[in-house]
Amino acid sequence: MKEKNRTEARKRIEAARLGGGEERLKRQHDAGKLTARERIEVLLDEGTFQEIDALVTHRCTDFGMEERRVAGDGVVTGWGEVNGRRIFLYSQDFTVEGGSLSATNAAKICKVMDMALKAGTPVIGINDSGGARIQEGVASLGGYADIFLRNTLASGVVPQLSAVLGPCAGGAVYSPALTDFIFMAEGTSYMFVTGPSVVKTVTHEEVTQEQLGGASTHSSRSGVCHFRCRDDRHCLEEIRRLLSYLPSNNLESAPEISSDDPVDRADPELTTIVPEGREKPYDMCEILKRVVDQDSMMEVQVEFAKNIITAFARMDGKSVGIVANQPAVLAGCLDIHASVKAARFVRFLDCFNIPIVTFVDVPGFLPGTDQEWNGIITNGAKLLYAYCEATVPKLTVITRKAYGGAYDVMSSKHIRGDLNLAWPSAEIAVMGAPGAVEILFRKEIAASKSPEKMAKEKAEEYENLFANPFNAAERGYIDAVIEEPETRPRLIEGLRLLAGKRDHNPPKKHGNGPL
Repeated sequence: MKEKNRTEARKRIEAARLGGGEERLKRQHDAGKLTARERIEVLLDEGTFQEIDALVTHRCTDFGMEERRVAGDGVVTGWGEVNGRRIFLYSQDFTVEGGSLSATNAAKICKVMDMALKAGTPVIGINDSGGARIQEGVASLGGYADIFLRNTLASGVVPQLSAVLGPCAGGAVYSPALTDFIFMAEGTSYMFVTGPSVVKTVTHEEVTQEQLGGASTHSSRSGVCHFRCRDDRHCLEEIRRLLSYLPSNNLESAPEISSDDPVDRADPELTTIVPEGREKPYDMCEILKRVVDQDSMMEVQVEFAKNIITAFARMDGKSVGIVANQPAVLAGCLDIHASVKAARFVRFLDCFNIPIVTFVDVPGFLPGTDQEWNGIITNGAKLLYAYCEATVPKLTVITRKAYGGAYDVMSSKHIRGDLNLAWPSAEIAVMGAPGAVEILFRKEIAASKSPEKMAKEKAEEYENLFANPFNAAERGYIDAVIEEPETRPRLIEGLRLLAGKRDHNPPKKHGNGPL
């Protein structure tokens, strides 16, 4: 009996490894996609995968499903290691019933999520599914809700990353949306609540899958996708890279790596990046790359809301999160998309004990009816709320403009900024000189015999007072005015100083932020 069971176990495990069979595996490859198990092999360190529930089958007997049972039931689950660190994961198998979610399929996913939460270990979801298994009706829908609940409970406790490497439609999109970061592959990944055919029926719009919910659309237009990748393999390699910046859970610090980039490196090129003309654009990335450890930046949502930069990087070999205005796009103004993009990133960093380094060059919030009517007030407040709430080390460098309410929002001293530095080129004021003069001296200028001359004189007077960092430094709102090449050493010293920072918010169930 023992030998018979051993043979039967091997047979069933082999059947599970074949998924939907050789023909369907070939179709997966022909579509330019890896199989569920190949994806796991690429993601994990070699030989570390430990599978669970490989022999699970569905229990549906309607619509002939009792004749269509496949071991594993369309999802591969288990744990393994990435760069020597444990993770839990699931990988949906499109070759089995189109990767559709059954009640037992959902139970497998919930099991690894529960185990990850108990173990304090990241969860990686590899999504490639046609959606709810129609034959199971509400049981399948209930399975999705079970997963959504666990996504929510795990939020802020362990990192949750989603790879969408095939179709993801209807209710299926909400699990990735509840996780921390979404990766998509160009040409094979799709996410939408309702597909092109439903859109055409309801709104009469003609739209392709790619236009409606492809990787390009979600990385540049909607902001749903955080990382757009070339293909499956590139996507999984990028997940490995991102994990290297993250702690395993909210009670740990992010991993450190040894760095041969000198802590005291002072880059003289920083003195020439900010133009003399305050209206001229420049690329903030040129500053960031010269300040952080060499080749350590990993931008997040690089194609969305380009007027603000969010990125992981390392300084002194330690993980930091970068938030920076981008003067090369919309003059670095904060608008709705930029505010939401940065707010969510700041909250993630605070969840997982990653210091926030903010670079400021912001003329204010973007004006216009489109912004006001679509809620720039509420959306701008999201970024303010995120910075106010964050208790991790917060370091700020003002490179040029810091005007109006945007000065307050961008990790100012007033909202618990720990170390606030400014370059000599910094201008901290309510607004720029022309606008201020028009308000302050409107009547005098109008009554003057030479309005243009007087306006110019008053603008120069205003600039002498406020187009510099000294007024703020005199009040202690800026801790130091530093030479540009000093930026990296001063920030690293600040990070070392604040490594043991302890700060707390008032006891409460949770805040009621401006959602």
